[in-house]
Amino acid sequence: MLKRTIVSAATLATSVAVSTLAQSTSPAHVADTAVGKTLVDAKGMTLYTFDKDSVGKSACNGGCATNWPPLMAMGATASGDWTVVTRDDGMPQWAYKGKPLYTWSKDTKPGDATGDGFLNNQWHAAHP
Repeated sequence: MLKRTIVSAATLATSVAVSTLAQSTSPAHVADTAVGKTLVDAKGMTLYTFDKDSVGKSACNGGCATNWPPLMAMGATASGDWTVVTRDDGMPQWAYKGKPLYTWSKDTKPGDATGDGFLNNQWHAAHP
């Protein structure tokens, strides 16, 4: 009986650890920002989508990507609404519902959303 209890406890502990790891490695989560509930990265910075992107393809490269850093997906596994797109430089980037995600270099603290509506309303805070 004691052996079965120990094995059950170890199995439960492993399941909790795997579940916690899966949650902690999620590419983004939802948070309150200056423009309402949006997707944010692990640092709490607002994530954005770009109208010039097509589903599964980033149009923001070079200088654009300096101002709008892509949400990189190194070694990531896609699941559900989360996919990985390959950028022009060959690097993997997270996409939500097919739209590549970026942060904005001018946002200085978590919750900022100063890029929402930028460039004649072509950049948008990513809403879940």
